[in-house]
Amino acid sequence: MSNAPEQTAAAPIAKQVSATESESASAAPATRRGPLLNAKQAIAGVLFALLALYMAGVVPTVEIAWVSAILLLTVYLFAFEVVGVDVAAATVMVLLGLTTLFAPVMGLTQGLVDNKHLFDGFASNAVISIIAVMIIGAGLDKTGIMTKVAAFILKVGGTTEARIIPIISGTVGFISSFMQNVGAAALFLPVVSRISARSGLPMSRLLMPMGFCAILGGTVTMVGSSPLILLNDLILTSNRALPEAQQMDTWGLFSVTPIGLALVATGIAYFVLAGRFVLPAGNKGSKSKDDAMAYFRDIYDLDYELFEVEVPEDSELVGKTLDDVEHQDRVRVIASASGGTMKTGPGAIARDTGIAGGIVLGIIASPKHLLEFVDKYKLDLHSSIEVLGEIFAPTKSGVAEVVIPPSSNLVGKSARDVWMRKTYGIAMVALHRDGATLREGDSIRDIPLQGGDTLIVHTQWDALARLQKDRNFVVVTTEFPHEESRPHKVAYAGVFFAIALGLVLFSDLRLSVALLTGAMGMILAGVLKIEEAYTAVSWKTVFLLASLIPLGLAVETSGTAKWIAEQTLGVVGSMPIWVIQGAVAVLATFFTLVMSNVGATVLLVPLAVNIAIGAGANPAVFALTVAIATSNSFLIPTHQVNALIMGPAGYRVPDFMRAGGIMTVLFLVVMMVMLNLIY
Repeated sequence: MSNAPEQTAAAPIAKQVSATESESASAAPATRRGPLLNAKQAIAGVLFALLALYMAGVVPTVEIAWVSAILLLTVYLFAFEVVGVDVAAATVMVLLGLTTLFAPVMGLTQGLVDNKHLFDGFASNAVISIIAVMIIGAGLDKTGIMTKVAAFILKVGGTTEARIIPIISGTVGFISSFMQNVGAAALFLPVVSRISARSGLPMSRLLMPMGFCAILGGTVTMVGSSPLILLNDLILTSNRALPEAQQMDTWGLFSVTPIGLALVATGIAYFVLAGRFVLPAGNKGSKSKDDAMAYFRDIYDLDYELFEVEVPEDSELVGKTLDDVEHQDRVRVIASASGGTMKTGPGAIARDTGIAGGIVLGIIASPKHLLEFVDKYKLDLHSSIEVLGEIFAPTKSGVAEVVIPPSSNLVGKSARDVWMRKTYGIAMVALHRDGATLREGDSIRDIPLQGGDTLIVHTQWDALARLQKDRNFVVVTTEFPHEESRPHKVAYAGVFFAIALGLVLFSDLRLSVALLTGAMGMILAGVLKIEEAYTAVSWKTVFLLASLIPLGLAVETSGTAKWIAEQTLGVVGSMPIWVIQGAVAVLATFFTLVMSNVGATVLLVPLAVNIAIGAGANPAVFALTVAIATSNSFLIPTHQVNALIMGPAGYRVPDFMRAGGIMTVLFLVVMMVMLNLIY
């Protein structure tokens, strides 16, 4: 038999698996379409250019004029997606660097950013921290911990958005209150990925609520975010310049807890009630039976699908073996679950496996034969893959082709003779020979195998990986996930995660050093290979964050930030205290979108303290307003958490602007109400 049919048939499998692996990546928008702008982008570009020219005429210095222009350019590139956000950020970084060369032409005495510090962002605490948490998250996922967490959430929350979103978001919000929010978000990325695969919900419907609540969770305690950690030090510094009667007390660990809890609850309620309107639809989650069976339909015209049935205690099927029913009822059992234990793969399922009441069976069959089987034995047919979702996830199992070579020891033996499903972990569902396809019910397991026979099988990918080394088979399907799970390393992963978390919470080490301790510990202990660690890092996220840091530096050092703050507060200086406080919150919100939240806090806290004293308000409350408001970063993906979730969910900047715009307003309203109620 010619190899051509097998090679041709293998391509859709490779395509299917590759699509599964890169589903989230394909959901992301392509980098924009070339050098030409569309009409909307061109009109917006003209308006932004006019605004930059106007700003140049009202700002006090040429440095502020140029920084304002570059700031407007950044907002334009982000909002209208002229290029990818990472490309836009890197472009802005390069432009800042070129100002050193063109300073005389631009009317500057020196560049807007010292080129010696242009790339400091790549070694910044924030960027190294996010690299470390991605590696730690991948290590925990590799041991299977995240799979168990996902299974528990699905067990409690089912497969509906209204139940899953509060559970995920509430959990992440709680974790984020005691560790850096980007760490909490990175930790749950693989959990959300698995929940999406098993529930059929798109990643885009789950990641934004999770990410936003991770940011909100940072406001629950004084160690939940960098600005709040920094706040007490800034208060003590400000006290040195204040008379004794006006000096401020520092805040306690749980001083902000009522405000933070209200913000987290608001975020959860917002997505539960309005999520269907503001969240992007995205691609459907991987309903595994649809993904895995596409190959059958396209190539062999087999209408097989994956089903899940439960055997009632009073069913006539109880007490029978698989061999009693599979051939005559034209069904094939490939997995089972009973008492919380799932079985599949080598040594787990065989023809002498008995069927007990309450067992859940994973079956591959045509819908017609499956319904006849269910009706005959009075079985409960599940509407979706619920219990066995992890086994049937496209990252774990699927359809494959294997060929029996002429030199195979299996030639002349049947699948029944060698107990193929039990021995090799492959469930044969069709046999292709001499241009004809034999299927379930055609005694395919009793037919002696010949050299050149193509077996169409459903298998776990790890079992297929082992067959690649077995001379009795030639595995035609080569493009499939080769994920190697390491459950035996779970103790090492847990220990080094605990060490990293302990260092974050109970030591004065920089966050990046504490998290890298856990990440490197996992690599050295063999939880992750170094190549897997590199793969775990979203380099798009790294370049986005690192490239924006010089812009924040330029905004600070040029005096642009101070000028904007003074102009805004000059307008509201004579208004009621709550209006002035609201203006401070809005300023902090704006600044945290274009610079680091730490930089915004350092810049605005002294200013807010002086304004509060002048207005007769409580300066400590105004300082707290700044530290909380710098977490109000939902409008564009400049926050570390938003950058982290953007790629996997395929979000675009307009998605953040739509959902994040409303969240920004809700944040400000709830924060102001709670601050004034409590303080």
